[in-house]
Amino acid sequence: MNNSRSVNNRYRHSAPDTRHPITLLRAHVEEMYAHAREASPSECCGLIGGASEGRACSIYRLRNVASDPLIAYEAAPKDLFAAQRLMRERGEQLLGIYHSHPRSADPAPSETDVRLAYYPSATYFIIGLEGEAIVRAFRLSEKEGRWERARYEIA
Repeated sequence: MNNSRSVNNRYRHSAPDTRHPITLLRAHVEEMYAHAREASPSECCGLIGGASEGRACSIYRLRNVASDPLIAYEAAPKDLFAAQRLMRERGEQLLGIYHSHPRSADPAPSETDVRLAYYPSATYFIIGLEGEAIVRAFRLSEKEGRWERARYEIA
C-alpha cells in the first residue's frame, strides 16, 4: 500500500459497481474521519475487517510510513501484518482499505492509487477533508488500470 498523487488519463473510470455493498456502522465512519483529521495534513491509511457478507466489524489504523506522507501513503509493514493477524484471530476478512486525500472535497483514486491496488477483492475508501469530511468507495483494478464507484451503506 504505497500511493501518491498524480493524474493520468490512461487510468479510466468505468460504470458503477453493482455488487453487494459493504455495510459500515456510523462509528466506523467516524473512526476513519478521526484518523484522517489526526493525520492531516498527511494522509492516513488503514484496513476494514469484517464478515464475508460485507458487514464491517473492525477498523484497523495503520501508520503511514511513505517517504512523502503529504501526498502518499504506505502502510507500516509491522502494523499491516499485526492487523491481518488480528483479523484472522477474529475470523474477519479484509473488506476494505481506506486512506485520506486531506486537500480534496470530492476524493477519487489517483493514478498511483489504481496502479498500486494489489487487493482487487477489497473496496477502497478515500476520505476527503476539504470542507465537510466525506468518504467515497471504489473498486480499483491495477491489472486493468481502471476504477469504478462502489456502493456502501451506513447502518
